[in-house]
Amino acid sequence: MSDHDHLHDHEHGHAHSPPQPDDKVHSYYQILGIALKELLIEKGVVEAAEVRRQIEHRDSITPANGAKVVARAWSDPAFRDRLLRDGNAAVAELGFQITTTKLVAVENTADEHNVVVCTLCSCYPRDLLGLPPSWYKSRAYRARVVREPRAVLAEFGTRLTDDVMLRVHDSTADMRFLVIPRRPAGTEGMNEDALAALVTRDAMIGVSLANPPTH
Repeated sequence: MSDHDHLHDHEHGHAHSPPQPDDKVHSYYQILGIALKELLIEKGVVEAAEVRRQIEHRDSITPANGAKVVARAWSDPAFRDRLLRDGNAAVAELGFQITTTKLVAVENTADEHNVVVCTLCSCYPRDLLGLPPSWYKSRAYRARVVREPRAVLAEFGTRLTDDVMLRVHDSTADMRFLVIPRRPAGTEGMNEDALAALVTRDAMIGVSLANPPTH
């Protein structure tokens, strides 16, 4: 099997800008965002309280949302099939409404491992995982996980055998990916809450595996 299969047949959908160091890019968009927010408030398009509520809502989202989805997929084969077929509709069953982007769930198996990146910026399933980690947004990760994915995963402690197909999925402005990690051995009989506790953010990005049970 090939070392990896980089799925990048679609248009990315991001605005292009000259290459710049990550800190300058992030600082530029932070300043732009603040200026836009202040202008919208000044013009009466939105109220400051409304902006604050939205920020607080975003800050309240954690990877626990995604972990609930994965735990349900592990426990309910019919839900797992629906999740793989139509991610948006499946997560809506659990109360997670994703209406502005397409959610694609990909499943890790004994023969195939999936990892997610956004090669141009930081597209990420924020409605399920919250804010992306700083390393996900870094230029090093965005470039290296495409060129040498096995080496990058090894740095996270995830070492795959050569017979495992490694697929790299590139997120876009209108498409997000959620990795369903392999269910750890020894979890038979565990309820969904206990299973969700084993699911980490990094496992749902694909750079790590789900935690094994402690008992």
